[in-house]
Amino acid sequence: MSILSPSAARVVLLCGPSGSGKSLVSARSGLPVLRLDDFYKEGDDPTLPLVAGSSDIDWDHPDSWDADVAVAAIVELCRTGRTDVPVYDISLSARTGTEAVDVGRTPLFIAEGIFAAEVITRCRESGVLADALCLSRGPVRTFRRRFLRDLREGRKSVSFLLRRGWRLMRQERSIVARQTGLGAHACDKDEALGRLAAAAVGRRPAAAPTPTS
Repeated sequence: MSILSPSAARVVLLCGPSGSGKSLVSARSGLPVLRLDDFYKEGDDPTLPLVAGSSDIDWDHPDSWDADVAVAAIVELCRTGRTDVPVYDISLSARTGTEAVDVGRTPLFIAEGIFAAEVITRCRESGVLADALCLSRGPVRTFRRRFLRDLREGRKSVSFLLRRGWRLMRQERSIVARQTGLGAHACDKDEALGRLAAAAVGRRPAAAPTPTS
């Protein structure tokens, strides 16, 4: 385990199904935010997984995301307060540049994204984890919010968004179960904001469940 200096920042990993309200909670918290969606692989990457029985890329599979680069960025932010990250355009499935993320001397920041739970163990072993939270709004509410957001932002074609949305609605309970199994605490937005506020002032959250895989 890496030992951080007393002044180093720590991270709260915020996961949950796509459309569960991660960005909203992050914005309301007032804390600096690292967008983990910027660590998606590019659309021409030969390692991208496909949806079973389809030619669609499975952007909801962890293999569509670069966990190694994401963890390196999180750890560097915790140790130095600054890191360079990709800028990712979801509509193009491509990285369009880089930008600096600077959390300054804050003791806490959020790293949010649908794959945040995948790096809980690695962040804990690096000594940078403050908490890990999994948001869930219920499959129907999440489907509606996700579809309207993705349509508004022009993320993908309407047909792709409908196929993906229907699939994710059916899978939502298993998605939440996987993320909590990896060590995230399931909660709604109000509890999440309360735990973020507690972590920001140095109070320890309740013990997280032991990962099952």
